[in-house]
Amino acid sequence: MYFEVKEQNGGIYAAVSGRLDTPAAVTAQQEIKPLLENADKEIILDCTNLEYISSSGLRLLLTIRKEAAAKGGKVIVAHISDEIKKVFMMTGFYNLFEIR
Repeated sequence: MYFEVKEQNGGIYAAVSGRLDTPAAVTAQQEIKPLLENADKEIILDCTNLEYISSSGLRLLLTIRKEAAAKGGKVIVAHISDEIKKVFMMTGFYNLFEIR
């Protein structure tokens, strides 16, 4: 499982873990459905255990962000490692999300 989703304090909390690469993105596409269905709420993506993210993984995060923007929700990316932060900085994703 790449996205472990639960409701928390009126919002949605998702622990993101492992390697979000191209093969994982196919599986994770199903796992983000609860996030898309609740995109009108605050969504916190806890990336403490995210080891790697590829362009396919970034595309998943962008899908969540777009749905939240359309429904009036908000996506917060929390606890990214220095390596993931570098990827976010290089791709411009650092400015697309609220990072905590």
